[in-house]
Amino acid sequence: MRVIAGSARSIPLVTPAGLDTRPTTDKIKETLFNMINFDLPGSVFVDLYSGSGAIGIEAVSRGAKHAYFVENNRKAVECIKANVSKCKFTDESTIITRDVKDALYEIHDKADIVFMDPPYELGDEEAVMKLLKNSSIIDNETIIIIEAKLERDFDSIEALGYEMYKEKCYKNNKHCFFRLT
Repeated sequence: MRVIAGSARSIPLVTPAGLDTRPTTDKIKETLFNMINFDLPGSVFVDLYSGSGAIGIEAVSRGAKHAYFVENNRKAVECIKANVSKCKFTDESTIITRDVKDALYEIHDKADIVFMDPPYELGDEEAVMKLLKNSSIIDNETIIIIEAKLERDFDSIEALGYEMYKEKCYKNNKHCFFRLT
């Protein structure tokens, strides 16, 4: 795995050993960032369930002014720290080692983009979206992206007052783009 574009282009990233994380492939990452490329410069990017931190690092590499990495797996957090340091993004990064539901209260900036890739079997999306809606870190301009299995239905999230305005399907998963209505 590597940084695809921007100031840290081609820097290899470390990932946690084992099957606890699912690194996003370069092809899917490239497609995702092509869709949000114009929203990145100067943005605050929140990477929930960060894993290796590759998505948040890619965002900073492409012009985000700050990234929050939220991860509670200690091995993954060590990878995030190593990757952020290797890319020289320490000043542009905040790493929060807590469960996502608790960590949202430690983010003090308004997020321009929130990326969420929870373990598929966890089913945390609706609970996190409720917490986000009641937090001060998002507004109706914030782009919220959820990576999920193809079969995952998000009607319950739309019922919370979000609009899914874009969906990009891949072979085994998808990215769903939401905004508050």
